[in-house]
Amino acid sequence: MPLLPGAEPFRHDGGEIGVLVCHGFTGSPQSVRPWADHLAARGLTVSLPLLPGHGTRWQDLAVTGWQDWYAEVDRELGRLSRTCERVFVCGLSMGGALALRLAAQHGAAISGVAVVNPANRVHDPLAVALPVLRHLVPSVKGIVSDIAKPGARESGYERMPLHAVHSMRRFYRVVDAELPQVTQPLLVMHSPQDHVVPPADSERILSQVSSRDVTERLLERSYHVATLDHDAEFIFEETDTFITRLTAGMGEDTTRTGLGKGSGKEGAAASG
Repeated sequence: MPLLPGAEPFRHDGGEIGVLVCHGFTGSPQSVRPWADHLAARGLTVSLPLLPGHGTRWQDLAVTGWQDWYAEVDRELGRLSRTCERVFVCGLSMGGALALRLAAQHGAAISGVAVVNPANRVHDPLAVALPVLRHLVPSVKGIVSDIAKPGARESGYERMPLHAVHSMRRFYRVVDAELPQVTQPLLVMHSPQDHVVPPADSERILSQVSSRDVTERLLERSYHVATLDHDAEFIFEETDTFITRLTAGMGEDTTRTGLGKGSGKEGAAASG
């Protein structure tokens, strides 16, 4: 099955700082590729995998579940960990939930987590009927391209298979229970105007993690897919600052990757 435009996985071999970037549900690497490209241009080693069932047609997603999606990013984390001295995980929407579970499961193997509009639950009132409804209704209207910027478009599915939605809902419950195990430095960037994931999800995550080093940033000009929206450059710069601060002690290796000393505030939550 041919891939959708921009759905190809991306890898870049750079320096000793590695970053795993995770895309969201029904989306593809295209939605976060500018984020990955920016990090690669800074000299980092970057991996952006294509989640199973994504990037082709929605029917392919219907036969996969959260265990498949998580296994893919877990494998990529292992690959980065074998070649990099420090590894960070980033994610958009469900990709943010994947990043948070990696942090909860792998502890000190991950140096920091940066998420954009991370999802924590399925809010549709009909979600409680998913165990039965998924056997009666194959799919519903999709959620791609919630973007404020004129002309910007996300490459993804126009339909959501309910079998996969049901699995995603179960996954969010797993991640929510594990949030107290997240202790790494955390950067949460979220949009007040998001028509897919409400700000309540970021608030829930921030209230449940055990991280002491937490930074919150508001994406005032963007909708859900903020990595393709007006605040994209702001996201990239904030991620730079976050990683720079946390890797400033790496000396010559840090300089070689293009990262100098940052000015982030440890142990503080900020918004802007």
